[in-house]
Amino acid sequence: MKETLQDLINRRSVNKYKPEQITDEELIQVLEAGMNAPSGGNKQTAIFIVVQNREWIDKLCVLNAKIAGAPDGWDVFYGAPTLIVVAAARGDNAVKDGSLAIGNMLNAAFALGLGGRWINRAEGMLEDELGKELLKEAGYEGDYVGVGNVILGYPDGGFPAPIEHKKDYYKFVR
Repeated sequence: MKETLQDLINRRSVNKYKPEQITDEELIQVLEAGMNAPSGGNKQTAIFIVVQNREWIDKLCVLNAKIAGAPDGWDVFYGAPTLIVVAAARGDNAVKDGSLAIGNMLNAAFALGLGGRWINRAEGMLEDELGKELLKEAGYEGDYVGVGNVILGYPDGGFPAPIEHKKDYYKFVR
């Protein structure tokens, strides 16, 4: 239990990755952590599209950067070799379900020694024609809302140092 708490406290977002791909075993463990996140009414609305094809990652990177208004050539996925697009069936709990899954995946990645980071703008990505093509390519049909993107890989240079937290993060009302 203490190890789990330490992982939760020490996890940080990584912004520099080695080019080598993570193992399928590591990837499956991360996905299983996401699958086991709580979901509203246990409806399990979240889906995960794992992208390890460099051509697809590059196309999605350009799209994501465009949505962000970023300058041309900015690698919004920080060179990570694995991208997981997290979406959920549109409904009351879609964003909540997908967000909890992303949190679980990022914590699992850290526990495995992988670097990870949440990248926004998945909603805009899946509303674009390229995003719709990705859903179709992955075999998903239906009305999905993009929740977030998880990038994974081996950290190049280690993990960032712990950060200082604001002083009034929590208060008690007893």
